[in-house]
Amino acid sequence: MSGKTSPTTASFKTVLRATAGVCILAAVTGCSTPDLGAAGRAEAQATVTPVVQAYCPQVVIRTDTGFHRAYAGKAAEGDDSKLIYQASFADVTRSCTANETTLTVNVMAQGRIVAGAAGKTGDVTLPVLVEAVDGNDVIYSQKVAFTATIPAEGSGQFIFQKPDVAIPNAVGGASRFTTVRIGFDTGKAAAKKPARRG
Repeated sequence: MSGKTSPTTASFKTVLRATAGVCILAAVTGCSTPDLGAAGRAEAQATVTPVVQAYCPQVVIRTDTGFHRAYAGKAAEGDDSKLIYQASFADVTRSCTANETTLTVNVMAQGRIVAGAAGKTGDVTLPVLVEAVDGNDVIYSQKVAFTATIPAEGSGQFIFQKPDVAIPNAVGGASRFTTVRIGFDTGKAAAKKPARRG
């Protein structure tokens, strides 16, 4: 998945207000009807669609990888003369849809990109990582090569969207300990724990 855009902060805040915390539930509610007798009640009950409960997880920006810098060649991090661009996430929002087995989160994030001394205008590919965690367990993880544009003035905004973050929707809804987090894939693998010796 890739895309590019550079809307204004105002437009994102409009989307933020419209979608934050929204959870669309597949729900059908009943209304009062006259007594139709046992046969009528049984037939009516058979046509009622059960309510699907769903909790729309919060989306957070990772504090450790919410900021990313790209350097030319094999330049060491911190060499500002070789900096191509720096990018960061600012605001996030989400909306959710659910059925009996799956909760799908539509994740949106506003970010900013700034050209460095070695950068130039045009498209760049941002390595975005989207994860869903339930407590300490990662239940969804996907890397996205997202295209953003450095405008002629050297800095601008972008909107990242991932509409298909699918996680299990258990009985009673997804766990309240579930969180979706977004950041940049820094390529720094977590240290492996030494294998246990029996």
